[in-house]
Amino acid sequence: MRTVLLDNEAVRALADATHPKHRVVVAHLAGVVVRRRKATPARVVVATAVRVEAGWDRSVPDAAAINRYRVVDAALDGPTANHAAGIVNRTGVSVADAHTGAVIDTLTGDEIVVLTSDPDDMVRVSTPRPITAVRI
Repeated sequence: MRTVLLDNEAVRALADATHPKHRVVVAHLAGVVVRRRKATPARVVVATAVRVEAGWDRSVPDAAAINRYRVVDAALDGPTANHAAGIVNRTGVSVADAHTGAVIDTLTGDEIVVLTSDPDDMVRVSTPRPITAVRI
């Protein structure tokens, strides 16, 4: 299965049609839709810490546009928080980036693509897990 993870910048771009990177992110999500139509498993995931950092509150009317995309939340539970804390201690990245790294670690057997404004950080938080970090 291909899993596409969104970082803060990707969420902000997706939420705002006037954002300079909006079309790039939407194009990547269109690729996920094509894969689904071809019966190739694919999903889009966002770490809940990333949603918080980006200000994406699914319950407010202003989020109606971004809520139309089928993006699955990856919750920050106790074990995931412990893993993310270890990533923060090891790399010094933000909580949202560390949570994304912890989510990556749970995706066994997946082909992982991260839409990000900072591919270097995503590679650091996912090590030793191989990912494709796509700069947006």
